[in-house]
Amino acid sequence: MRSPLVAPLLLSLLLAAGSNATGEEVDRRPNFVLMMVDDLGIGDVGCYGNDTIRTPNIDRLASDGVKLTQHIAAAPLCTPSRVAFMTGRYALRSGMGSTGHVQVLLFLGGSGGLPPSENTFAKRLQQRGYTTGLVGKWHLGVNCEHRGDHCHHPNQHGFSYFYGLPFTLFNDCVPGEGSDILAGLQHTLRNMIIILGVGLFTLACVRVCGLLEVSLWLLVALFFLTILATAVWYVPFKLLPTWNCIIMRNQEVIEQPMTVETLPQRLLGEAQNFIKKNVDSPFLLFFSLAHIHTPLFKTPAFAGKSNHGRYGDNLEEVDWIIGKLTETVDSLGLANNTLMYFTSDHGGHLEDADSITGQKGGWNSIYKGGKAMGGWEGGIRVPGIFRWPGRLAAGRVVDEPTSLMDLYPTLKYLAKDTQPDRHLDGYNLMPLLEGKVERSEHEFMFHYCGIYLNAVRWHPPGNDSVFKVHFFTPNFSPPGAGGCYDTKICQCHGEHVTHHNPPLLYDIFHDPSESHPLTPDTEPRYAEILEQIAKAVERHRSTLTDQQTSDDTHSHTNADVLGVQSQMTWDKIIWRPWLQPCCGTFPFCGCTEDTAHI
Repeated sequence: MRSPLVAPLLLSLLLAAGSNATGEEVDRRPNFVLMMVDDLGIGDVGCYGNDTIRTPNIDRLASDGVKLTQHIAAAPLCTPSRVAFMTGRYALRSGMGSTGHVQVLLFLGGSGGLPPSENTFAKRLQQRGYTTGLVGKWHLGVNCEHRGDHCHHPNQHGFSYFYGLPFTLFNDCVPGEGSDILAGLQHTLRNMIIILGVGLFTLACVRVCGLLEVSLWLLVALFFLTILATAVWYVPFKLLPTWNCIIMRNQEVIEQPMTVETLPQRLLGEAQNFIKKNVDSPFLLFFSLAHIHTPLFKTPAFAGKSNHGRYGDNLEEVDWIIGKLTETVDSLGLANNTLMYFTSDHGGHLEDADSITGQKGGWNSIYKGGKAMGGWEGGIRVPGIFRWPGRLAAGRVVDEPTSLMDLYPTLKYLAKDTQPDRHLDGYNLMPLLEGKVERSEHEFMFHYCGIYLNAVRWHPPGNDSVFKVHFFTPNFSPPGAGGCYDTKICQCHGEHVTHHNPPLLYDIFHDPSESHPLTPDTEPRYAEILEQIAKAVERHRSTLTDQQTSDDTHSHTNADVLGVQSQMTWDKIIWRPWLQPCCGTFPFCGCTEDTAHI
């Protein structure tokens, strides 16, 4: 006779087995390691044609996985490009497109940044049970209304853990490297102070010597005006290393100003530790390197080892870092369940060079233009490598147009996130990466510089050609140069650009260097191409505005964008003391991270 305890026992065992199976199924969800280099040119890497800089670890990722040859950043500068990357949407949808001279966030003490209402792939994966981490550069804002509200902070955008630079690495962080922040305004303020000081001294001497009758109140007013002008210049600009060059762990400032020399090792160590701590559960790591933005590092182990000066040394250090992180994934047995991705936020900075260091910006191969140029291919075509052993075929090359914005829907798909979302501009890449389809879903792709539509590419169905029109192009300086060397960086507006009507037209499949514009005489489909692209622009703009679109194809205003407040106005960008992250009591901010364990 069967015991009455047998049935309940069997039921319990079945339920337990079912529970374990469910748990194993959840744990089999893939991990994601996303690696983004800052300002890396597509021509800097061996697997993209560079045979003079050694990048064996990055090259191995490509040979073990899938290499994208037409991988496009949604913007030519870091702040808007990274917004688009993390949200799957063009930056102006988030209010992160600029209308004028300043196209990136300039101060940690500003109030602009990625709006709290925006979705990121980290938020979506966090909701799916992933542990999410960001190690490295953020540069999308920190506070909104007061110090410590952290409304733009990575922790508020889906990253469970953050260690790194809430701003970015820039020249002001290293003594002797000059200043990147509003250098023209600093020069004007400094000259104003000199003029005021000389004027005050002269009038005081005239009064003392009795040469003229000078009002004491005038001298007092000039004195206080000089003090005010000095404060406006000195406090926000001369103390920039303290204000912007900081390291945070989650919402705590742990080093201010930061020690740049040990930064690469610290970032790598944090990334490795994050993977090791989360080896038993699904995780997302966004490893956002401080390299290869200037100032360039001088790590002794790599100094003088490359054939391309300090820039080459830095790039070979990047390759070593990528190799160590890949080694960590593989040594923990995670390779077959981890999608690894390598890219850059935009093209290399052509104009960054000096007589002492030489070239400090990247090489964009055969492609025209570079960083800050939203239309020319060199500013937006970047490396794109995916590795996932057992899921993606080794050595596959995809020449179709793809975008950094495609990561958002791709991660959603792999995390089995089927919840409704807002309008996305990216597409799931897995069918293309796995070879299940041959064509990209990006028939049209829109290239912005700030909020201005700079160019559009069209990949017609059933055709190898990729046509691209430029509505405007930057004015290179000096004339005949290949970049904006007089101003050090190109702009998107006003006298800095030349508008084209009809737009310039290229076939970048046959002319990747964009050297030979097509005409009605050389391209039979010329009129049709312009017509199809014009229609695509109208359809695209209908997703941006709730009002009748303007006749000006390349023009938008922030007010046009649906319910989005611009984050890139002067009011949002300027430094405010009460928003400044600080360790200690403001304004006496200062602390050093204990790095004895490194």
